[in-house]
Amino acid sequence: MRRAIGLMSGTSLDGIDVALIESDGESVRVLRKGNDQVAALGPTGYREYAQAERALLSRALRDAEAVAARTDRPGCLPEAEAFLTDAHAEAVEAFLSDNTLTPADIAAIGFHGQTVLHRPREKLTVQIGDGAALARRLGIPVVADLRAEDVARGGQGAPLVPVFHRALAQAAGYAGPLAVLNIGGVANVTLIDSKGNLLAFDTGPGNAPINDWMKEREGVAYDAGGARAAGGQIDEALVAWLLTHPYFERTPPKSLDRHWFSHKLAGHLSTADGAATLTAFAARAIRKSLDHVSSDEQPMRWIVAGGGTRNLTLMAMLGDLLGDRLVNADTLGWSADYLEAQAFAYLALRSLEGLPITYPSTTGVSAPAPGGVLHHP
Repeated sequence: MRRAIGLMSGTSLDGIDVALIESDGESVRVLRKGNDQVAALGPTGYREYAQAERALLSRALRDAEAVAARTDRPGCLPEAEAFLTDAHAEAVEAFLSDNTLTPADIAAIGFHGQTVLHRPREKLTVQIGDGAALARRLGIPVVADLRAEDVARGGQGAPLVPVFHRALAQAAGYAGPLAVLNIGGVANVTLIDSKGNLLAFDTGPGNAPINDWMKEREGVAYDAGGARAAGGQIDEALVAWLLTHPYFERTPPKSLDRHWFSHKLAGHLSTADGAATLTAFAARAIRKSLDHVSSDEQPMRWIVAGGGTRNLTLMAMLGDLLGDRLVNADTLGWSADYLEAQAFAYLALRSLEGLPITYPSTTGVSAPAPGGVLHHP
């Protein structure tokens, strides 16, 4: 078992999640708490983006629309990439100090970077962040560009975390059909059947359209606790129409770009009604993912993680749709906030071992594929 740190800056643009795990690239070391809980994987940390920093990353997302090749950096992307790399270095330095760790204690860092463009059909996915510079500054090997190899081999490049979800489920002793749902800017699900086989895909929008709506209407980063949505009326006709999008009928695996479903579709609604409608759309798209699961493999449990778990209205809607099968990852001793960062630490260790990180049933890649580019200090 070796220690690795995972770093995640997601599509919600809220900040950098930092997490440490111990693994051999296959099994995961956990502290157990009873028969149904994992007490801990390792320490975690967080580096929040300031408003101006979020604004810079938002501009980078817009400027990235002009990207035609992975190395293109039009507009403010060079500035955003330099900032992002420095911010991740600061986050790791603070994490090491807070946990009395040294660079020598860490075998590798899994560095996701910031996705600014994701067009797998064009074999194009771009995550800004300089892995080589990060390795030099920290004195720790960095595994970056974890999506590129999969996309180059014809995969969707997302989601990447299903193999970690399976390892964590095995460590916890779970058997039977299981769903692990992550609600970030985009929502994705890992479905583990009774034989341990994986099926994974993006279910649809998550927090991103809601966040963009609140930013445009009220100048705030998100709908805190889902309070605005709780006070609104759902435009049922709009939600029904949105769910007719061809994406939802497409056979998985499949993935979305953050911008596929714009908050502007609700532009005619009041702030509260728009928040309620976009939240209902996310929840019902998640429920619709079960259309791709056979009747005998319907999940016995849905373990939910990601920033969406803090949206109480969204969670209540999911509870109405999925019933008592819905469980917040935190209640099991998993980490609702840091599951993806933990996953990128795990993927870094798999990459060091030359093990596959994506599969035909998770990204559509033609065969199990390795991934990641290793940068030495």
